[in-house]
This record gives sequence, C-alpha cells and structure tokens, in this order.
Amino acid sequence: MSIAANIAGEGGSTLSSNAHGSLEPVLRAQQLSKQYGPVTVLSDVTLDVLPGEIHAIIGENGAGKSTLMRLLSGYVEPSRGTLSMSGHAVKFAKPSQAQDAGIALVHQEILLAEGLTVTDNLFLGRELSRGLVVDDRTMRRLAAEKLAQIGCVVSPRALVRDVSLADRQMVQIARALLDDYKLVIFDEPTAVLTGGEVERLLEIVLRLKAHGIAVLYISHRLDEVQRVADKVTVLRDGKMVGTYPGKTLSQMDMARLMVGRELAALYPERTAAPSDVPMLSVRNASVPGYAEDVSFTVHKGEILGFAGMVGAGRTELFEGIIGLRPAAAKVELEGKSIHFQSPRAAIDAGVGYLTEDRKGKGLLLQERLAPNLTLSALGVFHP
Repeated sequence: MSIAANIAGEGGSTLSSNAHGSLEPVLRAQQLSKQYGPVTVLSDVTLDVLPGEIHAIIGENGAGKSTLMRLLSGYVEPSRGTLSMSGHAVKFAKPSQAQDAGIALVHQEILLAEGLTVTDNLFLGRELSRGLVVDDRTMRRLAAEKLAQIGCVVSPRALVRDVSLADRQMVQIARALLDDYKLVIFDEPTAVLTGGEVERLLEIVLRLKAHGIAVLYISHRLDEVQRVADKVTVLRDGKMVGTYPGKTLSQMDMARLMVGRELAALYPERTAAPSDVPMLSVRNASVPGYAEDVSFTVHKGEILGFAGMVGAGRTELFEGIIGLRPAAAKVELEGKSIHFQSPRAAIDAGVGYLTEDRKGKGLLLQERLAPNLTLSALGVFHP
C-alpha cells in the first residue's frame, strides 16, 4: 500500500531521524510556528536535516514553504518553537546571524542589485581587500571560477540589469555557494531555469550532498524532488502532514499528500474542442536583434506554447507584439487588422500580457496591493 493511501488527516506516516542512525542533525526545528496578528501561516512544524542529506519541502501555493525557509534563515522570527544546530539552541534575529552559523538561502525571488556587476553582487557585504583597497582583480577571478563551476557563462564584469532572468538566478546561486556552509536552502530555484540549467543545478545539489552538506530543497516540480530527495516533508495549509522517505514516493503520492485527497487525474479533460476561428494571427513578426519573420495563429479555446533556449527571443517577440518594444508585424485580432502601439492599446483590445519578471516589470513594489491589482483598469476603479 502506498504512503499516500494511508493519509487520514494531518498525520501521515512519518520518518524518524533514527532511520539515519546516530547522525546529529545539522538543523532541528521543533514546533515552529508563525502568526501575523490573528492569522496563523505556519503551525507546529518539526523536522531534522542531517549532514549530506537532501530534504525536500513540498506543498501547494500558500502551504507555508517559503515562510518556513525564512524562519530557518533568519529573515523572520518564529512566533513559537525552537531551532538548534548540531545540538545547540540557536536564535536568529537577522539573516547575517544565520549565515554566520552556516546557513545559506537561495531565494525564490531575485534579490540582486541591478546597477552593480555580477562580481559586485557575489561579494556584496563581504568584499575582499588588499590593505585599504578593495581587491577587484581577485574577486573577479573567484567570481569567474564559481560561475564556471555551476555552468553559468555570464561575464563577471556584466551589469546584472543586462543579463537574463535565468542568468540572474544562477548568479544568486553562485553567491550562496561562494562560502562554505553547513546547510544550503533552495527555495524554488528552478522556476526560471531552462532544462539544461535545471540539470546543472541538480548536479550542484548532488555535489553538495556528496561533500556532506545538508540541503533543503523546495520545488513545485515533483520530478526533481523524486530524483534527488532523501526525505520529503509535506506541508498543507500551514500544517505539517508528515516526513517520508523520498525513494518510496511517486509523484502521484506526493500530489495526494499535498492536496489531501485522491486525484482522479492530474489534468481535467477538455470540455470543448478549439474553435476553427482564429483569435490572434501574427505574420512576419520581427523584433530588431531578437526575432525575425515569426508567424503563428492561435484559435479560441486553444493553448499555444512557445519553447526555446534562454536568449532565443520569446520574451522580446511578445513584448514587441503588444507594443513594449519596437517591432514590425502583421497582426489580426478576430479577423481584423490591428497594431498595438502600446500595452494600453493591447489591453483595450482585450489582449493581456503577464511578464516573466513579475518583480522587476510586473509590480510596483512600493505601492499597496489595491493599486497593483487595478493598474490595468484605473479608469474603472479610480475615475
């Protein structure tokens, strides 16, 4: 009988740390909880992370995964519960204290200074010096070596604002691996990476394990979890379902544990076939320096996917079509010729665009939630 078949609420079949012998946990969390006012976002999470172990944390959106990682790495203080490292109680009031204790966090969000070089970002706050002078030459050499180790070909001298989103994530990973840590936490590290980059990242994770470093790995991609995880802890609605041996869980088992019910199918059946009527037709679209002579048609009720390597021009193509950058194209919407001179014109015509860079281009981070939600319809909500 599968582990998932034994679910009867919040307490699934749990793996004790004793199954790994007498190894002292690098990190132990006991009854860890977090509340914001009357709202509990994480409740009574207990887990051990052992040396040389890849421990995956999975759950649906809002399950509490990122909150847990921020508690473990000093970005947020717990409302209740305790932490210990190698048998000694610890308490982190800020991220630098967790880093000094040997914990590195690779954030889900890209947290880099865009106006600085790749090297500057890798050594930000821990610059090397030669006497009273910053040792730029040594930092660039070490940056190049670390980037090469993880398969990132971006120049150490490049400004972060000039590199792709995927390369920024690789730079962020390189920054976390620049020093020797006891525990490295990866929070959705492959969300913006291509297939080849994912493979390189998983090789890095396995290399860390081989060197006795503990890894906490958070991902929605269950195939990655199944490949590398020694243990899997499942969160649901801010509560801990259980911790399970990674090799015994199928992807379907993990999905059942995450949602708390049997899944008849991962994807629902289509209720209607796509229409023969073209919704959007693009002919001979060209974006200078990025894409040339691209044509496609998408029909009502149809999902059309675009694939390609980083730098292939997918993002720039669609930015050109909706008026975010100069482009030439013959565009028809429901059979009528149209030209989007701006994103506003595209929105007015019923065409929406969700950027890949939600933080840099999709949100006004200094504004409240309400203005962000209504930006595309200010005339309706703020006449």
